[in-house]
Amino acid sequence: MSLEKYGIYNSDSHWNLSPEKLAEISINLKQAKETNTGAISVDTGEFTGRSPKDRFVVKDDITTDSVWWGDVNIPFDSKNFDKLYDKACKQLENKEVYVRDSYACADSNFKLNIRVVNEYPWSNMFAYNMFLRPTQEELKDFKEDWLILNVPSFKADPAIDGTRRHNFAIINFTKKIILIGGTGYTGEIKKGIFSVLNFLLPHEKNVLSMHCSANIGKEGDTAIFFGLSGTGKTTLSADPDRLLIGDDEHGWSDNTVFNFEGGCYAKCIDLSQEKEPDIFNAIKPGALLENIRFKNNSNVVDFENTSVTQNTRVSYPIDHIRNIANPSIGDSPKNIFFLTCDAFGVLPPISKLDVGQAMYHFISGYTAKIAGTEEGINEPQTTFSACFGAPFLPLHPTKYAELLGDKLNDGDINVWLINTGWSAGQYGTGERISLKYTRAMISSALNGELNNVEYNKDPIFGLNYPTNCEGVPNEILEAKNTWSDESEYEKVANELATVFVKNFEQFKEFANEEILASAPKIKTVAN
Repeated sequence: MSLEKYGIYNSDSHWNLSPEKLAEISINLKQAKETNTGAISVDTGEFTGRSPKDRFVVKDDITTDSVWWGDVNIPFDSKNFDKLYDKACKQLENKEVYVRDSYACADSNFKLNIRVVNEYPWSNMFAYNMFLRPTQEELKDFKEDWLILNVPSFKADPAIDGTRRHNFAIINFTKKIILIGGTGYTGEIKKGIFSVLNFLLPHEKNVLSMHCSANIGKEGDTAIFFGLSGTGKTTLSADPDRLLIGDDEHGWSDNTVFNFEGGCYAKCIDLSQEKEPDIFNAIKPGALLENIRFKNNSNVVDFENTSVTQNTRVSYPIDHIRNIANPSIGDSPKNIFFLTCDAFGVLPPISKLDVGQAMYHFISGYTAKIAGTEEGINEPQTTFSACFGAPFLPLHPTKYAELLGDKLNDGDINVWLINTGWSAGQYGTGERISLKYTRAMISSALNGELNNVEYNKDPIFGLNYPTNCEGVPNEILEAKNTWSDESEYEKVANELATVFVKNFEQFKEFANEEILASAPKIKTVAN
């Protein structure tokens, strides 16, 4: 089959190769190395994380009045896009090119067919891992809804092409093309489609698109986990007692929660079989490791080595996990968890939110960006990412918040705020909350054990937190108790409360009284 209709001429195109074949080609081209588990490892080059400031949306008739323009969605000229697209296509002339037909959205009511054209075989393997895989029968008459053109070796000229730097990821809703160049970081491929669905589903289908993981319990109860990279979303949803729907991107329709993807893209830093057995055991033939290093004179992965980046990653098809929901669909959720990595160390490790608080914290999307998840992040940075996914939201955050609010008001749903960050002090003096304790708190919430315990209210943040929880020392449940200096705790808690209030100013005009009443109460602290 030819790629000429896309403007790519004289290429040698390989369609829908198996992951085994793509791995073999990558190794033969010396672009990848085989590990002791049979997975392959690649280096993504200059970029080892997303570059949000180099992500653009073409401003045209579809997007002008609907997209949330600003630092998240940076407008791009349609004529510049066309020129850049032609240049990227020319870069692929007389080259081996790898094509993947796939789709997004496990719920067939919302299926989106995707054709991915990759310059590198391992990038195509990533697309195989991360998107849903059509049957051989479905491939016969496959027609794409969207095209992804991924050309890492092509570097833009900002002065001519209208980009910020030589790397770029541009979404064109009119032409239904995602154009990626100048970066080998594979995460740009999946996040491009996520951004597309974040526009189409709420805007056209009244479906809440979510940056979250989801799983199902033995009683058929669905739980969803919101959180940015580094908050534990992938780790905490990989529960041996529950079936995984997906680890990153989902839609919530009138009666289903469904995975957008067909795979997982997990962080590998300090990975061990003991701490995260499901992810560790998923690293086998078909898995693609990124930017890792090996132990001396071996092909054994050194997961503690962060010499390239702290954002070491692995992608693998979801069926590499033992406990998966098939198909990747569940009912509407019974429990929702907002995961936040609090670098201030003042939020309770678990608290239960009412509807107003849930809306407030969803719109706020507070966390700390963890080292390595983005270019230039070397230590935790306090951030507010609306809806726990602002970098991927083409629409205004209130559109997603309204959809969530409607669903919370219509159903009997528990919403929990989980601090996976610091305790006993802020970053630099305190320590990360134990994963063992976080798992125990989430298990108790899922099992209904926290429905019948006593709660206290935090005076600054107004959060209701349990006074006891099976498998967790009582003293850590109240954040203040873990600090050696109570006055220092109050000082730092007020600092965070002030940041919360300041951040929410941009949303005040869209918020009702219930939401506004959920803002932290800044206390006057004596000097």
